[in-house]
Parts: sequence; structure tokens; C-alpha cells
Amino acid sequence: MARQGLKSPQESVVDTSPVESFRTPSKEELRELREQPTDPQAQQEIIDSIEEVYFSSDSFDMVQYELEKLPPDLNLLELEEYRDKLKRQQAAVSKRVADLILEKQPSYVKELERVTSLQTNLQLAAVICTNARRQLHSAKEGFTEASLGLLANQRRRQLLTGLLKSLRTIKTLVITSSTFLTEEDYPGAIQLCLECQKAASTFKHYNCISELNSKLQDTLEQIEEQLDVALSKTCKHFDVSHYTKVQLAYKLLGKTQTAMDQLHMHFTQAIHNTVFQVVLGYVELCAGNADTKFQKMPYKDLCTHITTDSYIPCLTDLCKALWEVMLSYHLTMQWHDEHYKEEETTPGADDSNTEGSDESNVGRSYVKKKLEHGLTRIWQDVQLKVKAYLLGTDVSNFKYDDFIVVLDVISRLMQVGEEFCGSKSEVLQESIKRQSVNYFKNYHRTRLEELRMFLENETWELCPVKSNFSIAQLHEFRFMGQCRSPSVSPSRQPESTELVELCLFEQYLQGGNPFEMQIDNKEEETEDVLASNGYESDELEKSVYQDYDSDSDVPEELKQDYVDEQTGDAPVKSVSRETLRSRKRSDYNLNRANAPILTNTTLNVIRLVGKYMQMMNILKPIAFDVIHCVSQLFDYYLYAVYTFFGRNDMYESSGLGLISSRLRTTLSRIQESLIDMEAGGENAGPHASPEERKEKVPSPHLSQLVILTSSDTLYGLAERVVATESLVFLAEQFEFLQPHLDTTMPSAKKPFLQQFYSQTVSTASELRKPIYWIVAAKAIDYEQMLLLMAGVKWDIKEIMSQHNVYVDVLLKEFEKFNQRLGDVSRIVRIPLPVSNVLWEHCIRLANRTLVEGYANVKKCSNEGRALMQLDFQQFLMKLEKLTDLRPIPDKEFVETYIKAYYLTENDMEQFIKNHREYSMKQLTNLVNVCLGSHINKKARQKLLAAIDDIDRPKR
Repeated sequence: MARQGLKSPQESVVDTSPVESFRTPSKEELRELREQPTDPQAQQEIIDSIEEVYFSSDSFDMVQYELEKLPPDLNLLELEEYRDKLKRQQAAVSKRVADLILEKQPSYVKELERVTSLQTNLQLAAVICTNARRQLHSAKEGFTEASLGLLANQRRRQLLTGLLKSLRTIKTLVITSSTFLTEEDYPGAIQLCLECQKAASTFKHYNCISELNSKLQDTLEQIEEQLDVALSKTCKHFDVSHYTKVQLAYKLLGKTQTAMDQLHMHFTQAIHNTVFQVVLGYVELCAGNADTKFQKMPYKDLCTHITTDSYIPCLTDLCKALWEVMLSYHLTMQWHDEHYKEEETTPGADDSNTEGSDESNVGRSYVKKKLEHGLTRIWQDVQLKVKAYLLGTDVSNFKYDDFIVVLDVISRLMQVGEEFCGSKSEVLQESIKRQSVNYFKNYHRTRLEELRMFLENETWELCPVKSNFSIAQLHEFRFMGQCRSPSVSPSRQPESTELVELCLFEQYLQGGNPFEMQIDNKEEETEDVLASNGYESDELEKSVYQDYDSDSDVPEELKQDYVDEQTGDAPVKSVSRETLRSRKRSDYNLNRANAPILTNTTLNVIRLVGKYMQMMNILKPIAFDVIHCVSQLFDYYLYAVYTFFGRNDMYESSGLGLISSRLRTTLSRIQESLIDMEAGGENAGPHASPEERKEKVPSPHLSQLVILTSSDTLYGLAERVVATESLVFLAEQFEFLQPHLDTTMPSAKKPFLQQFYSQTVSTASELRKPIYWIVAAKAIDYEQMLLLMAGVKWDIKEIMSQHNVYVDVLLKEFEKFNQRLGDVSRIVRIPLPVSNVLWEHCIRLANRTLVEGYANVKKCSNEGRALMQLDFQQFLMKLEKLTDLRPIPDKEFVETYIKAYYLTENDMEQFIKNHREYSMKQLTNLVNVCLGSHINKKARQKLLAAIDDIDRPKR
């Protein structure tokens, strides 16, 4: 007990040693202690009141402690009381010590007796040892020290010889192990190390063997480190023999599962290091300096420093490197599958060992699951790395062909991903979709501006193409007729498609790379769509000009001044070179009677549609955006043709219903959604926001080179035919492409496509009516015919056998129109639907002019009505010789009006109700002129009121 080591204050001052036994009380003290009260409880309470610090250690200075406790102001009474307290405590401790001494007194006496006995025995042992030494000295002198030394040395030699043999064996094993490491024979090195350890355990009683054991363990760890390095090498370049050695080595170590964990870590690291080194190489190459700041950049930031020129080569090399990593993983899985199949088919020694077989099955199951889960993990890492690269550069200003290459590469990479692990590559699809939408919006906006420029500079001349021209002959549409692989652009399709069905990992197993750039074959890219005798090049056109400059090829009659047969006037200049060139072109166009009518702008729009469809075919997620932009190309072309050639304020007053409600709705929709009216300075209604205007295009303006006011050219009929029929041809091509567009369109968006075709594409041919009506309205002088009809006397008294002059004049106008139509047909082929529309418009206008002229008659007799019929019949008879159009348009319109002169009052009222196609003026004339002399004023007012009450819709 610590309390037994308590010292008195006097001893603490004198003796400061850390350990000293308690002083034994004197007899006087013992007597005093006995005189103390013997109440054990009171004594224990006194001892318990002693502070704990007194029992803390033997070196405790109690005097110093008590002195430090004294207060600054000393009180004698208090000090005496405290001193008495300490004395009582000391006395209690001393009494307790004395009681303990008295209690142990018998044991002390007994132990003292044992010590005395031990002293006696030691003295006896000393005598015995002295006698033994004396006898050993005598024995030493009696034997030869040399003979005993020989025996000891011989025994020692035998032991050392055996040890040397063992050490030489271990040394040989260690040296052989190092040789195996140098030759990368890891299984052999491990096997030898294990044998070395087994041999060393035999001689473990030697001190030197412990050091050898430590060295062998270090060697084994070194082998494991080199084995890990060898395992990492298989991530980029898989070698069957190399990987087999590594796996066998891990199997000897019993760390097959650990090896698989390490392998996946190495693959992850290989992906990161590979992409970083590829991108870093291009960044440093383009930077052109030795700045090392790029090496410390994160990969994502490094991708933002790729230049536009190096973007595609870097992307290609990036995918090539990632392909090597994924191919290595694919081969790794293939190796394990084949290895396990061999183990299952080959009966092994483990069959007798059930426990070992179970462990082997568990290891195989672990490796198989780890490899299968690693597929998705590795592909996800690849996607994230490529995504960071894709989004690191703004590709919105790339050239179309370059962007198609980017799409091709990513499409091939997604195909690799699908074959690698069955993934749909959502990460890649989303990132390439973002870039594609961004690129396509910018590309489409630029193309619309180019289209506007083309349209404003278009002279609407015929583009010479072959009669068998088809859009499938254009490069942009060749992808539709080929089963193209996703990574090769349409213009780079291989002729052989035998490898298309093969898996990419099988196709490139022996070598090569699916991301190798294909070299364009220019010879295969030539198009054969232009006519052989058209102006296919500047050299051809130049040679034609040289031919016309030479007089040798010009007939004599063409060298003379041209004399107008009708007027006899001779112009000052002879036939110009332009006239000769146009004539030669006329001959050329006549030879191509079935060739499509289109312009260079039409061809450009068709090519553009093909490019859009290429992009849509490669990247289906943006199919709707692309088709919407394709529809805008057609919308803008249609709107331009209408604006240039079909817009006229006379439509409403003509009453011919030239623009259908569907066409009118389509034009209004195009103007509201696509045309920037503010840019054109037109009345656009409420101002559009900058974002809305950004998506629109200014209204195009017709080129000043196109003259539509000359009667000699039938008011630009050739240009109108080329423009309108090129639009119709464009619509036909859209109809041809509809099935393909429908297959790529998302199901939810198909109504848009159907609406586009039903309300826009199908209205292209409807533009013929308003465009050609302007020509028909101006080609014939209808006003002159009205004036001639006004001079005819209709209230004659006898039936005439000769028709009036105005009929001959009108027929002469039609003959001139027919002749001019023939002249235009030498410049551009006029399809039958076009000529039918032109003749229909002219005949309708002529017939309506006849009715208007008859409505202007103030007086008319029955003989006059017969003359009207005679005139009209003469007109029809001569007209049918000029045109094949049957039936004659509005024939009944004129005949019905003439016959109405014979109606009675009751019949007239019914006639007015049934024939709303006639104007109020024309009906009023019937009432006033025909029935004026036969009915009274009241009846006339009734009929006139019926005319006023008719609500005639405008046609």
C-alpha cells in the first residue's frame, strides 16, 4: 500500500532520495503509540483524512508542500490547530505501522532461521567446488589437449561441409530466379523463389539463414511488382503468350482475384493516360513552343486548346488509341473464355480434391463476373473521355465535309460500343446531338443566306442536264442506294460490302483499325449529269464563242441585215453574238425534249437536301430538326418563285380563283414563320424579337437582269417557265424522298411531315395558275377587242352571214401568241401542262372579255343576238385549229350569256338566281337590254332588286 511509505517531515528535509524504507519506531514511541486510543474506526477516519498527495510518490517533499500551503497572513492559533491535526495523523499512521510490525514478528523470526541454514549450506557447497576444481586440474594434466582438439575440429568440419553445400544450393536458386525475371519467365521465377524458401526453412537454425529468408521475401515482392507492370502492358497491346505467363504466375502466388482487380485498375489508367497523351501531343504541336503548362492541365481543359485544323486528326487518333485498349480487353475476355473451356474439357488432378475444385470454381466465377461488369465500366470511361473532347471545341463553323467526318467517326465509335458491351452510347449520343444541333442551326442559317443570294442572282436560265437525270446520280444521294457502314462517308463507300456483316472485333483482330481515314477516290466521285453538248466548262463555252466570232460558220443570209417582214424596217445592227448563242442553245434544248427543267439554284437546293439527309441518316436523334430545315429550303424556294413571278394585285378582281385557299394559307405561313419582313423594309406588323429575326431570312429580290416587262419575250415567259417548272421538279424530288424521310422521322413528329407534304409540296404545281396568268393577261390586247366590240351595231334588222372584224383581230392576237409561244419553246421546253395553263388562261380571259363586251351593248335585236352567236362560233372554230385544249374553257360561260337574251321574265328571274358567275353589270344589262321593251317598269325593278340581293362570293 502506498500509504506505508509515508515519511516524517524531518526525514523529508534530510533525505530526498526517491526510495527509502519506513523508519522503525523506537521503544518509547511504541509505548506512546500503545497509550493512544485504540478505537479502530476513529483511527481509520484519521488516516482517511490524510491528503492523497502524501501517497503520490516516494520523492514527495511534504515539508515544502505544507510551507507552500501557508496563507500570507499567519494566525498562531490556526497554525497550532493545524499542527495538532498533522500530529494526530502522524500518530495514527505510526500506530498502524507498529501494529503491522507486531503482527509480522513471528514470520520474521522464522525467516531469519532459514537464512542461517542457507548460509551453512553455502559454506558446504564452497568446499565441494574447491575439491572438484582440484580434481579437474588433475584430469586435465592426465589427458592430451591436442587429441581432444582434433576430434572437435573434425566434427566442426563435417558440419560446415554440409552447410556449404546447402548455401551453394540456395545461391544457385537465387541466381536462376534473377535470370528468369530478366527473361520475363515469371512463373519460373516464382516457382524457384518458393523452392528457395522451402530450402531455407531446413537451415533456419543458422543465423545467416534468417538474412537469406529476408532477401528471398524481398525478391518475391520484387517479382510481384514486375508482374504488376507486365500485367499493365497487356492493356494496350495484348499478347497471348505474355498474358498466359502473367496469369500462371498469379495463380502460383494464389492471387488470381487480386490480379483481376489490378487489371481493371490498369485499364482505367490506360484509358486516361492514352487520351491525355494523344490530346497533349496535338496541343503542344499546334502551340509550337516548349511550354510545359499543358502537361499539368486537366484533360477537360486540355481539350479546349485543340485547334480547328487538328480537331479531326486528333479525334481519329484518339479513337484509334481507345480502340486498341478495348480490343485488348476483348482479347482478354476471349482468353479467359477459351482457358476455362480447356479446363472444363481436360480432366485435371483437382477432381480428387473437392475442396480445391470448389475454390477454383469460385475464382472462375469471380473473374467472369468482374470481366463482364468491367465491359460497361470501361465503355463508360471511353464515352466520358470522348465527350469531353467533343464538347471542348465549337464545331459550329466547321465545313460540312469535316463535320460529316466527325459524325462518321463518332458513329463508328458508337458501333464499337454496341459490339463491345451492347451499349446504346447515351453519353455519346447526347454530346454529339448537342454539337450537331448547334452546328446544324448555324449551317442552316448560312445556307439560307446563300440560297437567298443565289435566288437574287439567278437569271432563271436552263441548267443543261441529261434527259435521264436523277437525283440518285448526285454524290449527296448515293448513300440512299448503298448499305453504308456508319463510319465511312457516303462519298467514300468501299466497293466490296463483304466485311460489313463481320463484327468489327473479328474484322480487325489480326491488324488494322476501324478508324483509319479513307482516301477519297476522285475518279469515282465524278458525276455524269450534265448534257454532253451543254456548257459544262469555261473551255467549251469559250470554244463556242470562237466559233461565232468566225464568219466561216455563219450562213450568208445571217450576215445580211435583218428585215422585218411586216414593217420592212431594217435595224442598224446585224444579228448579235448573243442571238447566235441563244439560237444554238435553242437547237440544243430542242434535242433534249424530255430533259428536266431546272436551274443551277434548283440543283444547289437538291444537293443541299442530300447533305441534310446524310446528316440525318448518320444522326437520327436530330432527324426532326433536319427535316424541319429541309422544309424551310423548299418553303423559301417556293416563296421566292411566287414573289418574283406570281405576286399581282389583279388576282382578286379577275374572279378566276387563281390562288386556292390552301396555297394562300401556305404562303401566309411561310411569310410569318420564315420571312424577315423588317429586313426587307416591308410592313411586317408587330416588331419581332431579335431571336425570332435570327431564325428568319429577308425576302429575296428578283435580279435586275431578268426582264419581265418585254412583250417580245412574252413578259419573261422563258424565265417564268424555268422558275415554275424547276419548283415543280423540286416538289417531285421531295415526293420521291418522302418514304426515306418518313422512315427516319420520329413517330411523334410524323404529322409534321405529312402536313408539310399535303399543304406545301403538293401546292407547287398550283403556282402555275397565278404565274402564267400574268403572261396570259398581257399577251393579248383584250382592251382593243372591247373597243372594237363597242363599235359594232347590234340592233340590226336582218340576219348577217359575215362575222364581225373584232373576231378576226382576236384570232390574229391568238396566232401571234401561238407564234411567240413557239419562239419561247426554242429557248426552253414548254411542258404540256404549262401550255395548257397558258391557253386556258388566254381563252378564259378572251371569253370573259366577249361577255363583258356583250354586256356593254345598249341596244340589241334578235338579229343582233344571232350575230353574237355567229361571231362566237367563228371564234371557236378558228381557235380549235390553234390549240389542242379540249374542252374550250368557259365556252358555256359565253353561250349561256348569249342565250339569256331569249329568256322570258320568269325565266330571267330563275337565271339570275342560278348564275352567280356573272357580274351585276352583266346581269343588269340582260334585264335592261333583253327584256327592257317587253316588261313594265315594276317587273324590271323586281329583277334589278333580285340582282342586288344576290350575295356573290368572290372567286
